[in-house]
Amino acid sequence: MATELIGYLLAVLVGVSLGLIGSGGSIITVPILVYVMGVNPILATAYSLFVVGTTSLVGGVQNAIHKKVDFKTVLIFGVPSIVAVYLTRAYLMPLIPDVLFSIGNFQFTKPIALMVLFAIVMIFASISMIRPCPHCNDADTGEIKYNYPMILLEGALVGTLTGLVGAGGGFLIIPALVLLAKMPMKLAVGTSLFIIAAKSLLGFTGDLQGSETIDWTLLSTFTGLSVVGIFIGIFLSKKIEGNKLKSAFGWFVLVMGIYILIKELFL
Repeated sequence: MATELIGYLLAVLVGVSLGLIGSGGSIITVPILVYVMGVNPILATAYSLFVVGTTSLVGGVQNAIHKKVDFKTVLIFGVPSIVAVYLTRAYLMPLIPDVLFSIGNFQFTKPIALMVLFAIVMIFASISMIRPCPHCNDADTGEIKYNYPMILLEGALVGTLTGLVGAGGGFLIIPALVLLAKMPMKLAVGTSLFIIAAKSLLGFTGDLQGSETIDWTLLSTFTGLSVVGIFIGIFLSKKIEGNKLKSAFGWFVLVMGIYILIKELFL
């Protein structure tokens, strides 16, 4: 019971992360669900899609009210991403065998493979967060320029990754929008939340077709607390400089990624 309570308290941090920097929610959702709440890794990636999708939708609406969402970009980036995540969850995931290979007594199972892949994603995500972003302090003015082929390709790749590990991909979407569409940081954060919401929630519908039993009590409670967290995060974003927080969070994600990698492969 105490562990479960800690997990629910940590759910608030998921929303705070999304509200502050527009990413990082799923990066901590999956480890919380697996290591604190005791959820199977495969099911945890599905839960993560629902939690992060719902929380991001609330944050996206808040940003839209303040005109910090570019809906044209949501469509250009979102459509290939949504298609990729749905196909991955509904068709690719069931094709992955339960045991990929064995070395002596060690079996490299599907859950271990997903957590190792997730840890690798965390490490790359942390690098993206730690590195300074030269465009992140730009004012919210200027014309947005679209590199359509690259945005479409990035959308499909992020969607596939989201489908595999349950990560919303904000840490990939935001740099892509800033660099490929020359979008100011605050506008990129709001736009990213809508893209994350759409592809995560539609990706979750791919899991509803499977045989997994969903614990709706756990999922709805965790999601509700995460939504509370995003309001806290949006409030704090007005008080805290986003770049400094993004860098600090990146170091935390790096440590977590290395820990998961070591735990799954060697402990």
